[in-house]
Amino acid sequence: MTGTPGRPSGGTDVTCADRSTRAAVATMYRLTAGHRGAIAVATVLTLVGSGLGLAQPLVARQVVDATGRGHVIWPSLVLLGALFLVEAAAGAGGRFLLERMGEGVVRQLRHGLVGRLLRLEMREYDRHRDGDLVSRVTADTTLLREVVSQALVDMVTGSLVAAGAIVLMAWLDLLLLLLVAATVAAAAVIVASLLAGIRSASEHMQNSVGAIAADLERALGSLPMVRVHRAEEREAAGIGTRVDAAYGAGVRTAKLASVMSSAVELAVQGSFLIVLVVGGLRVSGHSGSLGDLVAFLLYASYLVLPLSSVFHAVGLVQRGMGAYQRIDEALRLPVEPTGLPASARRPAGPPVTGEHPALALHDVHFAYDPRRPVLRGVTFAVPHRRFVALVGPSGAGKSTVFALVARFYEPDAGAVVFDGRPAAELTRAACRGGIAVVHQNSHVVHGTLRDNIAYAVPEATEEELRRVIELARLEEVVDRLPGGLSAVVGERGSTLSGGERQRIALARALLVRPSLLLLDEPTSHLDSINESALTTVLKDVAQECALLVIAHRLSTVQHADRIVVMRDGRTVAAGCHEELLTRSALYRELAASQMLRSGGDAVPG
Repeated sequence: MTGTPGRPSGGTDVTCADRSTRAAVATMYRLTAGHRGAIAVATVLTLVGSGLGLAQPLVARQVVDATGRGHVIWPSLVLLGALFLVEAAAGAGGRFLLERMGEGVVRQLRHGLVGRLLRLEMREYDRHRDGDLVSRVTADTTLLREVVSQALVDMVTGSLVAAGAIVLMAWLDLLLLLLVAATVAAAAVIVASLLAGIRSASEHMQNSVGAIAADLERALGSLPMVRVHRAEEREAAGIGTRVDAAYGAGVRTAKLASVMSSAVELAVQGSFLIVLVVGGLRVSGHSGSLGDLVAFLLYASYLVLPLSSVFHAVGLVQRGMGAYQRIDEALRLPVEPTGLPASARRPAGPPVTGEHPALALHDVHFAYDPRRPVLRGVTFAVPHRRFVALVGPSGAGKSTVFALVARFYEPDAGAVVFDGRPAAELTRAACRGGIAVVHQNSHVVHGTLRDNIAYAVPEATEEELRRVIELARLEEVVDRLPGGLSAVVGERGSTLSGGERQRIALARALLVRPSLLLLDEPTSHLDSINESALTTVLKDVAQECALLVIAHRLSTVQHADRIVVMRDGRTVAAGCHEELLTRSALYRELAASQMLRSGGDAVPG
């Protein structure tokens, strides 16, 4: 069984309940799978550099003692300089390898997250906010990069270097070492007591940052509505609450980290002063040499960096676990299956066209929430090369039918059938390969006009593009925009009108030459001239593929080959326009209201 893309394989997962530093380090280590060679080389280089650093106080000791005896010190000074330069080079090489490894881990995580988020079950998008999911790919992985590129190796090398310094200090003066160890142990106790709080505060801060991104994305995505209703201050205040929450969590993290850093610094400085005072008294009492004291002081000061790096790394690992929990949660969200369930795995015959309708729904039931059913037995068919309209009052379930046909959701009961084959016996990719959808709120992405029209067929030829541009009546738009097809349409098509965005979406759908085309309110953003033109287009398109159209305007509905009437999640009538005017009271009511709004003649009773 393969692991989830972007997640480390092997080992046991660390749950939120397991907050020990050991478990956190183990989790961070598993993230580095595939980069262990780089870590080993970087660790060796860091240790070499640190070892050369440990040798420097011994050379300095010789320099001090030799100077006191009046001996030549130039060779020792040259050796000291060489040790310093080689240490710097080894440290730089190790740090580069670690930074590159950290970027590699983050790249792998981001690839896995992006691939996962784009393939989630549609129900998951209903449960999670887009901005929060995006922040897990950006802010959380950025924090995690710092952990895997610094903390893990710093803990190993810092501990080894500190151990080496302690051994040499014990060799020079055991009593002074015991005094230093007592102050460092006090700092370690303080640090250990703060780690759980640092991780908790970091989790709250990352969650608040995700909420900021989600709220801001919602406000920017609805900016025209926000401004028309003069809600800028209210939105800013709402997002500001999230900002304040992030600030509070960040301040708490900073407070705990500051206490931890201060404890480490006071311990190191206190031990340094103890060594200076006690060692100075011993030198003045002729119980030790000045060179020994200088070397011990250098080791005591040299102990600052590895100890600080170890304590900092431990705190950073706990902060990183807060980010990792959010990333791991996203990587565990269920995705759409790419294959077939075991019960449906049987040899599939060739699709049959002509004998069976392009689409059929048989007694379909569905609910987003089990307590509130949306569809309660929908049955109708869309024959090949026919235009079928779906009508009904708001909330009847029309858009949900489209969501089921597009396989965004699976029916709770009943069957959706394509060309005589139940959807459950086909992969979602196979079902979607034969359909195209034009939504009421047409999706236009940032890029050129050509990018948007050719989104589903990037390799489309100029001739194919011209065909769908003519079908969707987009010639005027292409001529108007500076640069034509190369014109940038702005974020969410901000430079286009609603009708133009609708026609772009229609052109995009027609480019794939679908066997079934779904249109949700295709005329909702069109004026009467373009609506009449689109009606003609739909007649032409119906000669190439099956059409299922959600429509409220009578001018669109009355030209359909068949009209299906829905109410309260059920199909209550079906037929052509004239038949339904005679047989369906609901349809007559809908038609009459449409005629009154459009100013047409009265509908016969």
